[in-house]
Amino acid sequence: MRPIRLFIYCAGGILLAAALMRFLIAAGSSPVLTLPEPMLGIPIRYAVLLIGGLELTVALICLFGKPTGLQIGWVAWLTSNFIVYRVSLFTMHCHPQSTCIGSLTDPLKLSRGISGWMMTLTPLYLLSGSYAAVSWLWLENRRAKAAKFIRMSCPACGVHIQFAVRNLGQKIPCPHCQKTVSLRQPELLRMSCFFCQGHIEFPAHAIGEKMPCPHCNMDITLKEPV
Repeated sequence: MRPIRLFIYCAGGILLAAALMRFLIAAGSSPVLTLPEPMLGIPIRYAVLLIGGLELTVALICLFGKPTGLQIGWVAWLTSNFIVYRVSLFTMHCHPQSTCIGSLTDPLKLSRGISGWMMTLTPLYLLSGSYAAVSWLWLENRRAKAAKFIRMSCPACGVHIQFAVRNLGQKIPCPHCQKTVSLRQPELLRMSCFFCQGHIEFPAHAIGEKMPCPHCNMDITLKEPV
């Protein structure tokens, strides 16, 4: 979780700086700010204030809010909409420089090359980072749910049965041989590591799987004790 927390704080800092820049742009006296924004249809000044307000809100969520999934979700939502906005401008043959949204060049007199790279790479960083974090959290949630299930071998046919922890003690027909099975914790088998001779315990359904020895960390194949 540490890399995700670091990304969230970085995203919060970036969005906070961007929001402050938007407000600085909106406070300017450029005649461009009175023109209608091509996508939103409102004066560019109000469009800039709207985008800055959204960025400020998400920045505060990242810096002071929780849970982590909510923070990442807001960053992904905001950056996804920003990318869609830029693509829409491109299809309308409208250069982002003329909208003052996503551009700091004209109001702050920055180099077009520097600001161009900033406004291209920053959204891509936030987008890729947020989607990677969402994917990782989803996989971790799947692993957590999977950890709440137990696997045992059917005493009659030996086929593996997976069931939820809350169903311990219940009797069900085996889904393979239809014999009545009492759901219970699998009995642990014991074997010695081939390298360090340390004792290893594992459930019967893990026979044949490879794992690092908890004592010497060498890879071994779990085998049924003789």
